Amino acid sequence: MEDAYKLFEQTDYTSWLYPVTQGATSVWERWNSYTVEGGFNGNNAMNSFNHFSLAAVTEWMMAYQLGIAPGEEAGYKSFILQPTVGGSFTEASGSFESDYGTIASSWTAQDGAITGYRATVPANTTATLYLPIPEAQAQAMELPEGMTFLGMETHNHQECAVFALLSGSYEIALN
Repeated sequence: MEDAYKLFEQTDYTSWLYPVTQGATSVWERWNSYTVEGGFNGNNAMNSFNHFSLAAVTEWMMAYQLGIAPGEEAGYKSFILQPTVGGSFTEASGSFESDYGTIASSWTAQDGAITGYRATVPANTTATLYLPIPEAQAQAMELPEGMTFLGMETHNHQECAVFALLSGSYEIALN
């Protein structure tokens, strides 16, 4: 996962952030839509500067950085939360509009370790939360109502404490 963060944070041509260094505020259609060396490269017929073709990075951010992913039931009736800390990020926050309402996930980190987590599980849904923390820390946590510790499991190549979450909002300090 750390390699994905390295790729995500690069600013050299070609990378996700190269267009940002050139003033972009949206995703470009092509990697070479504009370069310092080549300008517009003489191919303006296919140079959309507000395009989705390269926006797959947003799916990665949602599913891995924020950790919001579908579960086994359609429409996010049940879903997975697995925040992943990495790169130079010290926080991340975002949400997804499911068929049942807004799913929110945010985390803070220090020295590459998660220090806090917040989540919202919409009414009439459930979530399975995979937190990348040691078992001793998970067992010592004072759990809020609606949150149950299920044990430890390797998920997406990370050893995680697994929790069941009922509908509600959760704020967890992990110091």
